[in-house]
Amino acid sequence: MIRRFVLIAGLALMAAGCSEAPAGEPVVRSVLDGSDRDTPEPAQLPPPNRGPSDCSEVMFEDVPLTHCVADPAKHRIDMANLGPDKQPFGSLSALAATVDPATIAFAVNGGMYGDDLKPIGYFVQKGERLAELNRGDGDGNFFLKPNGVLLGTGGAWKVLGSNTFFNTVKDRPQFGTQSGPLLVVDGKLHPEIQDNGPSKAIRNGVGVDASGKAHFVISGGDISFGQLARYFRDEVKAANALYLDGQVSSLWNPATARQDTGRVGPIIVVTKLEAAKTP
Repeated sequence: MIRRFVLIAGLALMAAGCSEAPAGEPVVRSVLDGSDRDTPEPAQLPPPNRGPSDCSEVMFEDVPLTHCVADPAKHRIDMANLGPDKQPFGSLSALAATVDPATIAFAVNGGMYGDDLKPIGYFVQKGERLAELNRGDGDGNFFLKPNGVLLGTGGAWKVLGSNTFFNTVKDRPQFGTQSGPLLVVDGKLHPEIQDNGPSKAIRNGVGVDASGKAHFVISGGDISFGQLARYFRDEVKAANALYLDGQVSSLWNPATARQDTGRVGPIIVVTKLEAAKTP
């Protein structure tokens, strides 16, 4: 199955003249075997800190990471995709133009999407289901089973495999987004992920620890799937962790004025709970 991914990704790169794959490709942006060299536009270097930040810079296996933590006691999570004009935001800057930055802890790209910038899997925003759970088969990372769903209501958040979600979740959550593959499955690396495969790119993912905190991690340099998965397993101690994307991995952190550029689809927005309570 993995060899088939190589052929598909290789043909796509040849057709593009060895340039970066068009943003918005839903499932062939990257694969686990080394055919992926897609990178987003470089992140902006943050100026001096403008206030408390929920993100910190760490090193893991010689790769710089930005690790942002959403705490149920301080934050709420929601999804964003369509702007006031009912069209996809398409970028973090477009989202930022519609909200008060003082209310935002951080925001990251939130799952894979089609050419129309709309999610290709399960997507719930403010309790409204805008896309159904996708348990189909196909090529690319999204369909590398098990894939999974980040979901939550209020301050209760979790990452579940898509089949587990289908079989156990009966009530619609307040937010949810589907992506894939799972990086960590019940405390173990995804069975198709090598310990340190040759495919390296800027990537990001999310995991929820035993205390219920959600950890969003984005690499500041090229990282393998195995390295990113190990970080969630060994450092975050997340039983399940979900890959969000590689080509478009982006972060907006108002506290440091970091606002990555590039084309994004679904967006995960972490708001400050106290700010949300303020009239």
